[in-house]
Amino acid sequence: MRPVFLNMMFSTGCRRSISGPLYWPIRLYTALFTIWVLWAATLARVDALSLTVIFLSLIYVPAFILIGAGRDSDPERSSPFDWFLSALAAACAVYFIFHIPETAMRISLLDELRMDQFIMAGLLILLTLEITRRTVGMFLTLIVIGFILYNLWGHLIPGQMGHGLITLGHFIDINVYTTDGLFGVPVRVAATYAFLFVMFGTFLEKAKGGEFFFNLAAAVSGRSVGGPAKIAVSSSALFGTMSGSPTSDVVATGSITIPMMRRLGYRPELAAGIEVAASTGGSLLPPVMGSAAFIMAELTGIGYGSIVLAAILPALLYYLGIFIQVHLRSVALNLAPLERDAVPTLRETMRRGGHFLLPLAGLVVLLVMGYSPTMVAAFSALAVWAVSYLRRDTRLGLRATLEALSDTAIRMLGVTGACAAAGLVIGGITMTGLASKFSFVAFALAGDSVVLALLLSAAVTIILGLGMPTPSAYVLAAVLVGPTLVNDYGFQELNAHLFLLYFAVMSAMTPPVAVAAYAAAAISLANPLRIAVIAMRFSIVAFLVPFMFVINPLMLSPFASFEAFATSLAAVLACNLIAFGSEWHGTGRTAPLVRLAMFGAAFLLAVPLLWPKLLGAVLGAALLIYCLRVFRQMSPGAATQP
Repeated sequence: MRPVFLNMMFSTGCRRSISGPLYWPIRLYTALFTIWVLWAATLARVDALSLTVIFLSLIYVPAFILIGAGRDSDPERSSPFDWFLSALAAACAVYFIFHIPETAMRISLLDELRMDQFIMAGLLILLTLEITRRTVGMFLTLIVIGFILYNLWGHLIPGQMGHGLITLGHFIDINVYTTDGLFGVPVRVAATYAFLFVMFGTFLEKAKGGEFFFNLAAAVSGRSVGGPAKIAVSSSALFGTMSGSPTSDVVATGSITIPMMRRLGYRPELAAGIEVAASTGGSLLPPVMGSAAFIMAELTGIGYGSIVLAAILPALLYYLGIFIQVHLRSVALNLAPLERDAVPTLRETMRRGGHFLLPLAGLVVLLVMGYSPTMVAAFSALAVWAVSYLRRDTRLGLRATLEALSDTAIRMLGVTGACAAAGLVIGGITMTGLASKFSFVAFALAGDSVVLALLLSAAVTIILGLGMPTPSAYVLAAVLVGPTLVNDYGFQELNAHLFLLYFAVMSAMTPPVAVAAYAAAAISLANPLRIAVIAMRFSIVAFLVPFMFVINPLMLSPFASFEAFATSLAAVLACNLIAFGSEWHGTGRTAPLVRLAMFGAAFLLAVPLLWPKLLGAVLGAALLIYCLRVFRQMSPGAATQP
């Protein structure tokens, strides 16, 4: 059971099902809202401030009705207080939408706030804190409140960590009436890229595209040793790159793969751990990578296409490591593949759902051609709707289309609340210069040690990501830690921010919170912390690869030169050694020495110097050949399940 403190910090409000007299009003409202977002993000000429103001104001209206105040709230009926908050959100929506021209024309800090502007802005901030608490939990809410308190009373702190006086009017002016706070980059990304890619994934799922990708994974790997686990890895990767949420991926694919693995002899903790490891990595897998990659593009000014290309090799190494470990563990435990009758043929799978590959192919082609992610996401979602009509059983009729549009807006409620809260943090950091102060603290702790600075940055990012969505964790790390890594330690901006994104994603499986593990625990009925530890073991490559591509920047452009290609090959060999070493049981007393030698060879391959790489390559190749020979001679079932 989750401890009481964690329940209090990370529990969220119950998600209400739509039924009864409210079904069609809410369905129509959220569907029309999605259509407006699609129009505003692609065809309309709406400035960034107006877009974010209308988006945030309108999405709060159904949020308090659909998400209860706590997990014990009535799952079917909204309370009077929920309706009151929804009415306040509607009042804010009307006020801010009608005052968009005035907001756009006023000069912040020079034009004094009127009382009505002050009250409505304060009300919107309070609604943001409440929806954040309901959708993400008290932990992120307290972080935001802490930043607000630091903004308002930080001038009382002596020394380096203090700042100049910031009045309440100053704070509200910057955070609500400019694009530096509540209506800043995170909400703008939520209103464009993220929203439209969620719509793409929702349409795909509604048209049974998720079922096709699961069957495709089963057809390819279902009959091999450890087939069920490999299906979980493949299907979770494909689903995760669209959903961008490790927890959603675990719930969607794990509800099928975890029971399937358990039926075939996998212990509950092992089945759930594999699913969590595979689902978490989906947020790092191109071409979609969840909404955090779009926020990275906005924050850094680096093109989304460049980010996707750079992320391909690290993501492949992540899943290479998981596949190797799953295969070795399955062989050692003599875990059976799926029965032949339970594995769909590749031909039948492609016949029934191969048309879903067309939107994915179009998505990749358009990104490579340089079209904006917003247009690519919109086109891909419409393409899914169009190709669904190629088969009668996948066709999205009027009702299914309406529900898909509505579900898109409903799925964005939690992400939007978290992004708005992150915007408040960014606005506060901008006013106080906290990022430079963090740089001072980092230097004090790490000094000139690059490795210690990276370890500190990874730890801070994981702590910031406890219990919150990946976009929020990445944004907080990017504004706090990113400038230090780039400006003070000289890392390339793309490498440094991708490093932070990796650990923001990994926070979903790291104890003590491990939200993805708790989701898997509900399905497997196993201990969530034990699941998290197993998932981290299967994802060990993901915790080491970021250090490799930050220290060896050429890794992110493997075909740019011969040196870059050689560096990438060294990384591939290093990840093989890490994966083998993690699962190597061997025979006799030499097994620990072999594992130690594997990790040592991987370390040499990661060093950005020629001779250590050559020595590591020779030693690593010899160790892999030796281990493969020994592994073939080992009797099945030699290992024990954790």
